[in-house]
Amino acid sequence: MKLISYFFSSIFAIVFFLSLLIFHPLQWIGLKIGYQSHKNVVDTLNWILTKSLIIIGNTVSFRITHPIPENTTIIFVANHQGLFDIPPIIWYLRKYHSKFVSKIELGKGIPSISFNLKHGGAALINRKDPKQALTELKEFGQRIHDNNWSATIFPEGTRSVTGKPKKFHYNGLKMMIKYNPEAYIVPITINDSWKVFKYGKFPLGMFNRITLETHQPIKIDTLPIDELLQKTEATIISKINL
Repeated sequence: MKLISYFFSSIFAIVFFLSLLIFHPLQWIGLKIGYQSHKNVVDTLNWILTKSLIIIGNTVSFRITHPIPENTTIIFVANHQGLFDIPPIIWYLRKYHSKFVSKIELGKGIPSISFNLKHGGAALINRKDPKQALTELKEFGQRIHDNNWSATIFPEGTRSVTGKPKKFHYNGLKMMIKYNPEAYIVPITINDSWKVFKYGKFPLGMFNRITLETHQPIKIDTLPIDELLQKTEATIISKINL
């Protein structure tokens, strides 16, 4: 299987990077037209990236188990298993205008991805500079509140290479809650996206079924903060395939 994957992974890599290169100037044009045009370009790119996984025999299933409130801020909280956690979240939850919390290093040098992070409303935090990170998260929390956007955060910080969840860190989530007390948290459990990189960066793992599942929304102001965070983490972890 690994030998076969070299061939199909090469095709996938060409499609993946060509998509990023083609959509980079399209994002620039979209941004010049306006926010919604830029967002439409980003959504389309992430649909392509999600569907392109078929080249290596991987499928993506996204299940919304409970209705997600509309016309209010949603904070999507998920476990993190790899790069391919992100395109399905952007595509399938596109109507919620969700913005990501990302490490600052991704804000430069990557076609399309860096452009969107810099100009699409994301938070770019420097993990080595706590003061910068807190300031950025404060501004991010206020930004999603003022624009009635939503947010996506991976509290583990870094991806799990085995699927086993890492320790959740709550500072970023607490900052978003502080500036969006009227919002809802929607936990998301991601399974088996780590298998795409089970051999390392190349070749890619084939014939995996990646699943993302949302859980019941939790209104932030209905629980004490510590109980809210514990419930969110426990809900996510309860559905991880270990």
